[in-house]
Amino acid sequence: MPKNSKVTQREHSSEHVTESVADLLAHQEPVDYKRSVLNVTGEAWDKQKEGEEELEAENRPAWNSKLQYILAQIGYSVGLGNVWRFPYLCQKNGGGAYLVPYLVLLIIIGLPLFFLELAVGQRIRRGSIGVWNYICPRLGGIGYASCLVCFFVGLYYNVIIGWSIFYFFKSFQYPLPWSECPIVKNGSMAVVEPECERSSATTYFWYRETLDISNSISESGGLNWKMTLCLLVAWSLVGLAMIKGIQSSGKVMYFSSLFPYLVLVCFLVRGLLLRGAVDGIMHMFTPKLDKMLDPQVWREAATQVFFALGLGFGGVIAFSSYNKQDNNCHFDATLVSFINFFTSVLATLVVFAVLGFKANIMNEKCVVENAEKILGYLNTNVLSHDLIPPHVNFSHLTAKDYNEMYRVIMTVKEGHFKELGLDACLLEDELNKSVQGTGLAFIAFTEAMTHFPASPFWSVMFFLMLINLGLGSMIGTMSGITTPIIDTFKVRKEVFTVGCCIFAFVVGLIFVQRSGNYFVTMFDDYSATLPLTVVVILENIAVAWIYGTKKFMQELTEMLGFRPYQFYYYTWKYVSPICMAVLMTASIIQLGVSPPGYSAWIKEEAAEKFLFYPTWAMAILISLIILASLPLPLVFILRQFHLVSDGSNALSVTYKKGRMMKDISNLEDNDETRFILSKVPSETPSPMPTHRSYLGPGSNSPMEMSSAPNGRYGSGYLLASTPESEL
Repeated sequence: MPKNSKVTQREHSSEHVTESVADLLAHQEPVDYKRSVLNVTGEAWDKQKEGEEELEAENRPAWNSKLQYILAQIGYSVGLGNVWRFPYLCQKNGGGAYLVPYLVLLIIIGLPLFFLELAVGQRIRRGSIGVWNYICPRLGGIGYASCLVCFFVGLYYNVIIGWSIFYFFKSFQYPLPWSECPIVKNGSMAVVEPECERSSATTYFWYRETLDISNSISESGGLNWKMTLCLLVAWSLVGLAMIKGIQSSGKVMYFSSLFPYLVLVCFLVRGLLLRGAVDGIMHMFTPKLDKMLDPQVWREAATQVFFALGLGFGGVIAFSSYNKQDNNCHFDATLVSFINFFTSVLATLVVFAVLGFKANIMNEKCVVENAEKILGYLNTNVLSHDLIPPHVNFSHLTAKDYNEMYRVIMTVKEGHFKELGLDACLLEDELNKSVQGTGLAFIAFTEAMTHFPASPFWSVMFFLMLINLGLGSMIGTMSGITTPIIDTFKVRKEVFTVGCCIFAFVVGLIFVQRSGNYFVTMFDDYSATLPLTVVVILENIAVAWIYGTKKFMQELTEMLGFRPYQFYYYTWKYVSPICMAVLMTASIIQLGVSPPGYSAWIKEEAAEKFLFYPTWAMAILISLIILASLPLPLVFILRQFHLVSDGSNALSVTYKKGRMMKDISNLEDNDETRFILSKVPSETPSPMPTHRSYLGPGSNSPMEMSSAPNGRYGSGYLLASTPESEL
């Protein structure tokens, strides 16, 4: 030891010297807690096992480039919801005014929690199971719950990709097959299909040609072989993209993440050139400020933020676990969050430019049909010619002229007006017809595209975009299953991926029955919302309150090379947990208030009808919620009462040599003094990584009797009585 160190001074002097921890340890070899006498875990040091763990950590697959990783996160977070859910919520909840609560909640809930998941994945370099086993073993059920929710969501999400594949192949013909109603023979006469005539060509094609849907969830109707083949193709695509892990899925992301933006920009340019596009966009972004005071708007905005970023699924953690530890995940979180937001706004512009065009077409059709009715009434003297303004020309009737004529007739024939059966034909009414989900993609948007020049080209582009959006999200969802399972149970990647896809396809056959669409609705509404909200709340609590926000911020500082803003400290510790608890309460209330049911397509009426779920379907619905949430209390109970190992030592999360010194050197002066002079063993902070091994029920640690709970897992170390020579 050098002569000028304080330890040497104390040996040659009678004066009292208060050594700093940094001085005491600066010239010593780093302590290996498994080999040291300080190892009180009862775990035998296995040199070969330790070497294997370190080798495994070094050989973990990594992204080929930062761009590939960013595209993977964008492809995962930007999905079908950005295209068909966000525009609907924007229209429903105040137009441009909806963007304010969405942006506020993105900043105070979405960004902090997204950053948290990126950080823990990158720091611990494991999937969701390994990450939460490491942070808090008793809350290790978080990882298993995430895997189950990913499985449920993947089951029905891939069915939507299958529908898109069906429409994609049907688009290679002119005219498009959903542009006109089919003609059927009724004896010697050819008539329009009645179900199609009473609805519309696109609606008929969706419900009858594509789904061949039954009248209720209770009528199975057998498998739809066309959709079964499309589902098989969809799972084959996912399996091929996932079979080599990020080596294969990363390459797919270059196309699946970028192609949708190319299509959206093309649709925006084409849409803005259409007649009526500006009407749709103006209607979309005209703010209804009173909506901002509605709590329901904030609840729906929070839910959309939550699902848009893929929080709680485990895909975010899985992708970030393949990063280098010095990667700037704060920049990644900010970039991906706001790209997601601007993608939603871009998609909203596209949707309402096209729907504005469609509204004008439908309004003109309404004017023509009602003008023919008025001409009929004039010819039969039901209406007088004096009621028609002199400047009105029926051969070139505008919407403005029709509305003027409509108001005059309504005023004069007030008592018998309803009998005439005339419609107002207001453009505003057409624009207010809100559609979302499959209704937007497979009915409203497809109908608008039939009026495009070169409609098959645009249809091919649109459904190829949906396939890629879905595929990007499915890769992230499946990574939320495969990465933690492969990390934890060391199964072969290729075998498990193929087996998982085959099993999911077999279970997914429930969604390609004739009643399958009703099961898709059930899973979409109930399988993920509540369990995922609970999962994210527990993630937040595990990091901020159990692991410790200060400790987590310190580790982020070391990992990133700079200290994150204090904003994250307060959002993780207070704001996000409170907001998520309010969201969970609102979701439970919403589930209780809204009757559990679904919209069924009734063939005889050619219309949708709301039906309640039968008893057996309610049992499935409740089972989905319970099954997805079950790992949380189950793992807690098993580990609380030491019925199973906490799994913390199964992780190859290693502290590099010298890490302990780095931690110690960052202690404040009062912490150093307490470290040396503390008389109470439990007050003495341990320089060791706070791992412990499970010794089984009833077993005792060598120092259990004299140690109070200390560290993350309640292991105490008697450092005050350790001989100085051992330091």
